[in-house]
Amino acid sequence: MADQHGAAPPGDRGQQPGQPLPPDETADLKAQVAELEDRWRRAVADLDNTRKRFVREAEQMRADERARVAALWLPVLDNLELALSHAGADPAAIVDGVRGVRDQALEVLSRLGYPRLVDEGRPFDPGRHEAVGVLPAIDTPAGTVVQVVRPGYGSDEQLLRPAAVVVAKGD
Repeated sequence: MADQHGAAPPGDRGQQPGQPLPPDETADLKAQVAELEDRWRRAVADLDNTRKRFVREAEQMRADERARVAALWLPVLDNLELALSHAGADPAAIVDGVRGVRDQALEVLSRLGYPRLVDEGRPFDPGRHEAVGVLPAIDTPAGTVVQVVRPGYGSDEQLLRPAAVVVAKGD
């Protein structure tokens, strides 16, 4: 039976085991080996080039994403600098300006997919909350968040930071 190159395998050529192949068959086999080695080297080089291209593209995607996020924060920074430039003005105006910058920062986080969580009055959830204290339950069911010490950000699917909360405890 012939192989894909039209040559019969050594056992089908009437050869006895241990006898050397005729020179023309040896040359054919050497050519086939050389061709296979060349194809193997090209495949290894293609794989290496693909791996390097993937690393470059992944680095570029990370850099693009960092730049996009940083650009979202630039208006917040601009407004903080504006508030600082008015530091000698009326304190109430400065407080209002800082609140506006905070609201703007919250909007940026929300646009990035990490809205501020509203947890006061919700049942304690260890996957969403970090208990930092407990208080006796007076008008609140035990296990309810009664105070948010540090707000959490994100969603149930992707939590950026859990909320640090105080929880009502039962008797």
